[in-house]
Amino acid sequence: MPTNAKNLIESYYAAFNAGQPRAMLDLLTDDVIHDINQGARETGRDKFAAFLDHMNISYRERLTDIVVMPGADGTRAAAEFVVHGEYLKTDPGLPEARGQRYVLPAGAFFDISDGRIARVTNYYNLQDWLRQVGAG
Repeated sequence: MPTNAKNLIESYYAAFNAGQPRAMLDLLTDDVIHDINQGARETGRDKFAAFLDHMNISYRERLTDIVVMPGADGTRAAAEFVVHGEYLKTDPGLPEARGQRYVLPAGAFFDISDGRIARVTNYYNLQDWLRQVGAG
């Protein structure tokens, strides 16, 4: 288990890029809060797991240029990165998927409790993503 905020978040993104959702989930608290970009707030590791399952069906993504910025007291962190993705299966309410590729700058904020991630809040420009996948 990573011992500080920077290592914890770097491990989270390493697991993401390696396609290891179980390793990502192991870094979360049982009652993790997940703020989905321009969406709902969900609570619990089980809901986070369901979100990851859904995402892995509809999207293939890899993150680059990851910069982790831990807070001084170790209870919060932020990260900035670039998402390189492919839209694989139509997500309800979104444009039809045809294998469109996209590149998006994104960021995330984290709360950390007892050496685990207690909150993940993700941000990216949805309008930019829609433009890249050919919406409208």
